[in-house]
Amino acid sequence: MDSPEVTFTLAYLVFSVCFVFTPNEFHSAGLTVQNLLSAWLGSEDAAFVPYHLRRTAATLLCHSLLPLGYYTGMCFAASGKQLYAPSQAPEAWRLFLVLAVTLPAAAGILTYYWSHDQWAHHPLARTLALYALPQSGWRAVATSVNTEFRRIDKFATGAPGARVIVTDTWVMKVTTYSVHVAQQQDIHLTVTESRQHELSPESNLPVQFLTIRVASTNPYVKAFDIRLNSAEYGELCEKLRAPIRSAAHVVIRQSLGDLFLETFASLVEVNPAYSVPSSQELEACIGCMQTRAAVKLVKTCQEADAGQCQQCYCRPMWCLTCMGKWFASRQDPQRPETWLASRVPCPTCRARFCILDVCTVR
Repeated sequence: MDSPEVTFTLAYLVFSVCFVFTPNEFHSAGLTVQNLLSAWLGSEDAAFVPYHLRRTAATLLCHSLLPLGYYTGMCFAASGKQLYAPSQAPEAWRLFLVLAVTLPAAAGILTYYWSHDQWAHHPLARTLALYALPQSGWRAVATSVNTEFRRIDKFATGAPGARVIVTDTWVMKVTTYSVHVAQQQDIHLTVTESRQHELSPESNLPVQFLTIRVASTNPYVKAFDIRLNSAEYGELCEKLRAPIRSAAHVVIRQSLGDLFLETFASLVEVNPAYSVPSSQELEACIGCMQTRAAVKLVKTCQEADAGQCQQCYCRPMWCLTCMGKWFASRQDPQRPETWLASRVPCPTCRARFCILDVCTVR
């Protein structure tokens, strides 16, 4: 192979892989199907189901054109092979051309079938039809999905090619070529696998990813797997109605923040307690407004005039959990080994304190 052929082949291979799997750099540059065809696709927030009906079809068509794009490029990169005249091209290239033409043709036929009767034959529309009432159709269910997706309290996570979305009624997984949908009241969820990674791409901390199997009681709804960071597991459980079972061999690790709050509370419990004067009434925690204030900052780590900690003169205004969250929020996430020994300012008066200065009230 000549150098232009090798160069073009490698460049086109890299482009194709990035165009299909869309890394962050391609998203930033706008080289995605969603961005290139945004005028036709519309807005996901405005109409979730119609957007993904068109997006999955457009993605399939665009990706099926990649082999034909490679053949067209090779007509110029390898002009000596006479690829522009298929009858004179080598047999292997003629077979590749047949494949390159067949793929978009088949994708076009499939897309036409999906779009027939206003997308009623699309896999997403057929899945939604399974949840439709006898007197209504899949479009009524789609309207419900669109409405719930627009709400700000939905749970959403994951990369663009494997997004997980949970609303009040629906559990959805958005992939490159499909959208899986299941109704919360009809599903069983099971944590089937957990994988531990020593370093997260976003930080230098260990991270655990969980694989959860979503199986519907409706035999016509295909089961699917969702994958998420274990740090988001608690938030997911709050949004789900159904309980999540765990396989016997799966151990779900707490997030770093949860582990710190647990340790913070255990250390505070052994600190000297603070006696509230009888004339003083404890008010609700100003952080969460859900429970009564339960801690007071009293310098007990050293003598009054020694060290970096300072005496706080604020009355008890925070519960233990909110004080722990405040303490954690002031830490360097890249250096968790320094959290317990660090000092932070009081959230009210800014007097510096350490964990030894946090006293429960009685």
